Amino acid sequence: MYQLLKQEGRAKRGELKTVHGVIQTPVFMNVGTVAAIKGAVATTDLHEIKTQVQLSNTYHLHVRTGDKLIKEFGGLHKFMVWDKPILTDSGGFQVFSLSGLRKIKEEGVYFNSHIDGRKIFMGPEESMQIQSNLASTIAMAFDECPSSVAEKKYIMDSVERTTRWLHRCKKEMNRLNSLDDTINKNQMLFGINQGGTFEDIRIEHAKTITELDLDGYAVGGLAVGESHEEMYRILEETVPYLPVDKPTYLMGVGTPANILEGVERGIDFFDCVYPSRNGRHGHLYTGKGKLNLFNSKYELDHRPIEEGCQCPACKTYSRAYIRHLLKAKEMLGMRLCVLHNLYFYNNMMEEIRNALDEGRFAAYKKAKLEGFLENDKK
Repeated sequence: MYQLLKQEGRAKRGELKTVHGVIQTPVFMNVGTVAAIKGAVATTDLHEIKTQVQLSNTYHLHVRTGDKLIKEFGGLHKFMVWDKPILTDSGGFQVFSLSGLRKIKEEGVYFNSHIDGRKIFMGPEESMQIQSNLASTIAMAFDECPSSVAEKKYIMDSVERTTRWLHRCKKEMNRLNSLDDTINKNQMLFGINQGGTFEDIRIEHAKTITELDLDGYAVGGLAVGESHEEMYRILEETVPYLPVDKPTYLMGVGTPANILEGVERGIDFFDCVYPSRNGRHGHLYTGKGKLNLFNSKYELDHRPIEEGCQCPACKTYSRAYIRHLLKAKEMLGMRLCVLHNLYFYNNMMEEIRNALDEGRFAAYKKAKLEGFLENDKK
């Protein structure tokens, strides 16, 4: 159950009560695709870096290890030893990203596994069954994520099919949640708004899926090639047609600046691989913009990655030492960078929530964005 606590313009401050605890929003979900965050981050680390929600991938867990095995362990929470909320995405994005390995039909999608080439079929019912086996807190509806450069006719047909799939997802989840052997009978379902960069299709689809009275609503199919300006335009046009009293989730986005802009336009949930992926390559987020630890100017730098940061890396180690680890290809260097970046994101979300609580989000956003530009001016 979602409660809207406060609004500043369209920016929302809320909380979502789930069977695995309360999620304070706006929130960034830490991406652990195969039930672990890349970069040797342990579940025990997640508490220290202020993680509220962990996100895992339905398709990847289905093809490797398998959702039925994870069900035998009592679900994903027990398998990875995590007691807070988990969101699982439906596998729909792989319909987009594995375009060379799949065929889309009305019943669902036929894949060749990217691991061993074996044939896989996934439709709305299969996606819901896999996510039910994983027993995540929030399951995402199975959709197609069309390319941002697809023709309007294709996107219209795709969105209509996604709507038909959503009805099937809801029906199947209701069935699964009523079964005796279902681990999480309170699993929530979020629907996904699609429509490329066509605001008329987006708005119509938002109106249609709102009628289904789901637990939450995502905006999908952005950050797949369009400009940031186009993304912001679509959010401005679409989000007002999604229910304000339900959580909204912008899928796969983004940079710290993207998140601030998304919050301003009414988004509650975010996820992105940037903090972990960039961290593994020594690219670090700070309040003064990004820095690259491979840069030689940090070779003798005694300072932490960011002064005042309370992440495990900054509390103990210098830039010079972490740079040395990265150069020596020691896994600890990568791990410390990922921990810092995730802490930075989670801590920024906490700052955003505090700013909204105190009615000063607009001022916070302005100061934060100006801070990010500091390194660019040097």
